[in-house]
Amino acid sequence: MRVDKAELTDLLERMRAAVPGELNQARGIAGEREEAVVEAKLEAERIIKEARAEQARLIAKSGVLREAERGAETIIETARTQEREIRLGAEAYVDATLNALEVNLGKLTAAVARARERLGHKPADLGSAQRDQAQLGRPG
Repeated sequence: MRVDKAELTDLLERMRAAVPGELNQARGIAGEREEAVVEAKLEAERIIKEARAEQARLIAKSGVLREAERGAETIIETARTQEREIRLGAEAYVDATLNALEVNLGKLTAAVARARERLGHKPADLGSAQRDQAQLGRPG
């Protein structure tokens, strides 16, 4: 097979003319690809930075929450302790007051019994005296 020199020269010229365009197009595509890769890297870095900031915020929030829960538990325990102390103090106060009242009533009862004895009434007569006063409409 024989190739015509003019045909071969024409083919080479067309190839040379086409190659710079194809080469420029390939360079453009490579440049666009490189630009897309750079943009993707920047976007990835931005997303990672945001994720780390969100992670730090959540960790801090979690720490604040844990600290608040501990503080609340402390406040509740303190309130329970104070409630117990107040309740025990109130019970002791009531008991002491009732004891003093009991002692005073005992003294008063003894004084009444002595006064009745001086009047000549025996303690057993107390019930009949109250009945007599009730019949007269007077309190005992």
